[in-house]
Amino acid sequence: MMRTGNLFSDADPPPSGERFETLLRHRNLVVERILSSADIDSEEYVQRQDEWVVLVQGEATLQVDDEAVELSAGDHVFIPAGVPHTVERVSEGALWLGVHLHPE
Repeated sequence: MMRTGNLFSDADPPPSGERFETLLRHRNLVVERILSSADIDSEEYVQRQDEWVVLVQGEATLQVDDEAVELSAGDHVFIPAGVPHTVERVSEGALWLGVHLHPE
């Protein structure tokens, strides 16, 4: 079954934190849209799966394995499984696309 959508539909950021929405789940692949408020708690993530993330709009600073990574719209980064990462700063209304490749 074919599903269509638009990344920018219903794209208002939450009052605080981030909103995660699964756009596609197929076998061991998950694609999600992430909408960010500028009011975030810097939570460290250490995931079992590899993640490739692109910042579609906005600006952000990530801490990836103790390295600061500055992102602007269009920038992307690959984060291997098990690597600690944190969103340190993000602009209001930032929109991300995360692609997760889970172990089989």
